[in-house]
Amino acid sequence: MKIQIRKGRKEDLKSVLNLIKELAEYENAIDEVTITLKELESDGFGNSQHYKFLVAVIDEKIIGLSFYWFRYSTWKGKTVHLEDLIVTKNMRNKGIGALLLDRVILFGKEMGVKRIEKVGK
Repeated sequence: MKIQIRKGRKEDLKSVLNLIKELAEYENAIDEVTITLKELESDGFGNSQHYKFLVAVIDEKIIGLSFYWFRYSTWKGKTVHLEDLIVTKNMRNKGIGALLLDRVILFGKEMGVKRIEKVGK
């Protein structure tokens, strides 16, 4: 099983939305997902990019993602905020989440951020 971690692309958004909904179902909150493909496209690939994401891929199928954006700390400077790290149910416990997290950390180091944080659950 060869797992590829790569930057997310616009054509990945349908799979991204499916993973978001899978997470919401797991958390018994599917009715709270109101984001649309159009919004994801505009917010991630429009004039102002509000988020970025990485995907985990096996055999050209997206099986996980890390969803993040930049923040700024008045004390620390550039910060990466990891919003969600999602791995599809049948691919969990195979180290894919760790691979995604490692790549976010590497990306943060490359961008010169002072910290990476996850607030909440």
